[in-house]
Amino acid sequence: MKFRFLLWMLGRLMAKASRTNPEFQQQLAGKELVFQLHTLDGKVSRQFIIKNQRVSSRAGKAGEPAFAIGFKDAAFGFATMQAKNKQLAFMQGIQNKDIQIQGNPALVIWFQGLFKYIMPKKKKNDVKKAA
Repeated sequence: MKFRFLLWMLGRLMAKASRTNPEFQQQLAGKELVFQLHTLDGKVSRQFIIKNQRVSSRAGKAGEPAFAIGFKDAAFGFATMQAKNKQLAFMQGIQNKDIQIQGNPALVIWFQGLFKYIMPKKKKNDVKKAA
């Protein structure tokens, strides 16, 4: 359930960034594609649609995604996407065959680069309060 919620939330964050963040919109320029994140057992699947510099998402499998990232199971997908070092977690998952990539690997790298535009930024005052 946590992985399903995480994918839904990712879709919401990307949709918001596509409406409000000029840097994110620039990354979407010229891209018209559908991609999907799912579990290899087929229990969880979410497709993300990029069209006209906007992102939308919906539950279910995409017909012919430009790329798809499949995680061994929902728990592993959640842990990987929440890892502090996401790149390392993805690389280890791919090496261990716990993550399978289908389609264009260059688009997967492009997708991973989008995270820096959608993650909420911590305010400097919040860091001081926590200390």
